[in-house]
Amino acid sequence: MHWIIGLYLAALVVLLLLSSTLARTKASLLTALLLAFSGWWLIDQLSGDGINSATLYHLRSDMDGAGVGDFSAYILGFACLVIISFSPLLLLRVRRLRLPRFGMPVFAGFAALLVACVLASPLYSDLRRLQQQMKPVDYSAVVPEYVMPSAPLARRPNIVWIYGESLERTYLDERVFPGLMPNIQRLASQGLDFRDIASADGGGWTIAGLVSSMCGVPLTTAQGDENSMGRMGSFLPEAFCLGDYLKQQGYGNHYMGGANGQFAAKADFLRTHGFDDVRDLAWFEQQDIARKHFSNWGVHDDVLLDRAFDRFLELSRGGQPFMLTTLTMDTHHPAGHLPVACKGTRYRSALGNIGLLNALKCSDRLISRLVERIRSSEFGDNTLVVLASDHLAMPNDLSHVLEQQRRENLLVFLGKDITPRQVTATAGTTLDSGATALQLIDPAISAIGFGRSLLASPRPASASVAALRGDAGSSYAPYRAFARSLWLGGDQPRMLRLEDEKVLVGVQQVQPPVLLEYDKDWQLASMYLENTSRKFEEADPTHRLAYVDRCTAFEDGSADGQWCALLVDADQGMRMFRDAQLRRGIAIDAPLQPFTGPRPSVRQSRMISRQPSHAKPGQYVLELYAAQRPTRAFWVEAVSSSRKVVLAQQWVQPDSQGRITMPVGVDHDIDDLEIRAWLSHAESLAVEGYALLPAPAGFPRS
Repeated sequence: MHWIIGLYLAALVVLLLLSSTLARTKASLLTALLLAFSGWWLIDQLSGDGINSATLYHLRSDMDGAGVGDFSAYILGFACLVIISFSPLLLLRVRRLRLPRFGMPVFAGFAALLVACVLASPLYSDLRRLQQQMKPVDYSAVVPEYVMPSAPLARRPNIVWIYGESLERTYLDERVFPGLMPNIQRLASQGLDFRDIASADGGGWTIAGLVSSMCGVPLTTAQGDENSMGRMGSFLPEAFCLGDYLKQQGYGNHYMGGANGQFAAKADFLRTHGFDDVRDLAWFEQQDIARKHFSNWGVHDDVLLDRAFDRFLELSRGGQPFMLTTLTMDTHHPAGHLPVACKGTRYRSALGNIGLLNALKCSDRLISRLVERIRSSEFGDNTLVVLASDHLAMPNDLSHVLEQQRRENLLVFLGKDITPRQVTATAGTTLDSGATALQLIDPAISAIGFGRSLLASPRPASASVAALRGDAGSSYAPYRAFARSLWLGGDQPRMLRLEDEKVLVGVQQVQPPVLLEYDKDWQLASMYLENTSRKFEEADPTHRLAYVDRCTAFEDGSADGQWCALLVDADQGMRMFRDAQLRRGIAIDAPLQPFTGPRPSVRQSRMISRQPSHAKPGQYVLELYAAQRPTRAFWVEAVSSSRKVVLAQQWVQPDSQGRITMPVGVDHDIDDLEIRAWLSHAESLAVEGYALLPAPAGFPRS
């Protein structure tokens, strides 16, 4: 396929040079295409599967804590591709063949070939795949399959669940990696070792692997773009996960991981679903640990797993049943890391000196050591140990080897009463891991979410069976659609209410601004948290819209900083609800007042200041120069961002030179002062400079 794209691109370059007719347009289109392909290449290097559901999730979640330094080679390659992408514009200077009579036919051929190149590209197929996955699907048929166990457990052993980062079982294949992981191989032979465990769609990256195995549902993006995690009050609040059930059964749930818990909203997921104690990178940074024990991603596994064993002993002596979950990190793609405890570790093979192989060999030693310490302790007989990969390996330094193998996740259970044996799981995925753990504890419980115990033979119809059926995902689509509904609840009420400065939508609390789009049956079609003013103007004109933001977004005369909701429908109806009404609750299907003219244009807050600044108490003058500005007046305000307090707000019209001057009063120390403007998505504001200066005597007070 890639050679076909290469031929297309070469032909496009020839057609660019063949005629000067609309040459700049052709060069610009080809540059845009090359930039799009460059972006796809970078994403594919990171995901191994082009633009997929993992890509959408990470674009919409908190990326703080990502080990960007590990991907410097990919980023450098992307930068080179970007530079090359602008080469068509340079080719405009190249002497062209003179074919004036054939200029327009050449351009028509260029345009047709450009379209063909896009349609033949993996970029197009990826976007089509995502479109299919995001289409509304009737999931009513699979609702009865969703299980929320409630029966008391017959016994309550402690559980230690160890996730090995990208530690797929393929690495245990002695024919390919002889002697790489002898210790985990030995543990697998001493426990219940499941083979052929796949990752279903929505389970192929770390947070998705945790959700799949603990909740029995795929992790999906939901309606619109509400997976902007920093704005969501809770993570999949309608899901019922292993942590929720164990907490009901009197367990304490504890997590230890070396990476930043905010990355991909991992900590939000754990805290929403029964985990009372989450110790991540921030906790380790407070423990007086030397810098050499940290990598780009967080604390190394030798420190993590030592602390995990200390925590295991502490919890075991406490007497309360518990689940302790830990997630390693040093085998993260693309090259892995070696902690201090493994600095001399080397794996010698015909594959050469590959750093990831050394990291895998180290991980084999460190993880098995933790398992053996737990099993040989005085509390080992009352502990179920789960050893699992979070997902199959992403593109890494061994991808060329892994691609030739039978890929499978690691899933091993070890316990006093578990008879060692190997089980080949027919149509098994990580969705079934939690259900299998429950049945090992209590044979009467064999399901949670859409997960089904892998001990069942024959395998019942399940989400895993549907995911692996091979019918282009159509039978799996209802399971994804149901999982999507877990963000807000399947039956969203027709009420909106402001609660703790957040909008309550279904069971979810969302930080405004938020745009909600309802179809003719009053079902929530989409919810948008980003680019809301643009989405408002681009929304389906047949739908009713509910837009919640500060009143400043809608009114020229509002300077109170309170919240407002604007409702607009297809019948030219409109109504504004103010703060007090929002706090009592408003009905989405409330009658509206008719209006004439175009749909109103709403404003959205935009940052002017580059970063928050400090200001002492006093009276100030904000002066700024706007080289590019709207033709109409607009709001400028000074805000304390963390306290969400408006310090000063003024309706301004720049003078002929673009200067704006307004008073700002500060009554106490502010460390997070930000300057913002309220503009519609179509308006531009380019501020070349601004300053906050002490107000001279006689200047108007804020």
